Amino acid sequence: MRATVIYGAGDVRIEDVPDPRVHQPTDAVVRVLSSCICGSDLWPYGSKPAQAHGDRIGHEFLGVVEDIGSAVTTLKRGDVVVAPFVWSDNTCDFCREGLHTSCRHGGFWAAGDVDGGQGEAVRVPQADGTLVKLPVGEDSALLPSLLTLSDVFPTGHHCAVTAGVNERTTVTVIGDGAVGLSAVLAARRLGAERIILMGRHKARTDLGVEFGATDVVAERGEEGIERVRELTGGDGTHTVLECVGLEPALDTAFGVVRAGGTVSRVGAPQYPTVKMDFPVFLKNITLTGGVAPARAYIEELLPDVLSGVVQPGRVFDRTVALEEVPAGYQAMADREALKVLVRP
Repeated sequence: MRATVIYGAGDVRIEDVPDPRVHQPTDAVVRVLSSCICGSDLWPYGSKPAQAHGDRIGHEFLGVVEDIGSAVTTLKRGDVVVAPFVWSDNTCDFCREGLHTSCRHGGFWAAGDVDGGQGEAVRVPQADGTLVKLPVGEDSALLPSLLTLSDVFPTGHHCAVTAGVNERTTVTVIGDGAVGLSAVLAARRLGAERIILMGRHKARTDLGVEFGATDVVAERGEEGIERVRELTGGDGTHTVLECVGLEPALDTAFGVVRAGGTVSRVGAPQYPTVKMDFPVFLKNITLTGGVAPARAYIEELLPDVLSGVVQPGRVFDRTVALEEVPAGYQAMADREALKVLVRP
């Protein structure tokens, strides 16, 4: 089959790789209907050292079950399914606590002998625990929004939930990428009425307003902090959702959070330390967040996606064929595309 392989920074290729097949009784093989490029894929795209042997890449996909192992009991051939960005058994103690990203028998896509999501098909370990069956057909118009359940929408939701967003909290979202916009959508879904979106790409922040942002702050650094404080009577907001992963974004988060408030970070951190110094300590600020256990949230979010109450698939602003994926990476790296949908 054809799949995406990364050899180094800026070097993404589409190559022939072995067809996936059932290795273990708990496996399934899924033919991919839709996948996408994640903002976190841009980190290796921008910095991975060159190597002679390419690595598979991609961790978000939705497709049709083509084959199942003898121990798979909840799925059958022909089911349309979505895969969270980490595979898990959904039965261990961590999974039962809603922390599927720490599953004792789970792992990551495109690691070891596990396929990446940006290809024509994927072998899915722990298929019963990983895959979520979708009550739609292969040609459903809802597929883009359903694909966001693989990562970006649950990640925004995780950020809002861990921050404690509710109808009584004010919110600042830092970052106008797909995760930031999903965090806006999630915060509004949880009842927040005041949501300040910090971003400077107008097409993206316009979508953020449609998703529920009440204010947009385009300024960065100290100017941005001052602007948020002006909007909040000098106090800042109860919660801050940091969806970038860079140190200046976290510095901004500590600058705009209200005393006694919470900062949640879901942007993959590209910094080694966190500066929670005495002023942060003095304000009783809580720092939380982390990698989102998407599998724990899919059933909760699915009904609103199916009904159209939320339309997270609107974050996809470009669609490419599999052979065009390298150009899709470049478009996202150049900020010419918000999030690229891939149709093999």
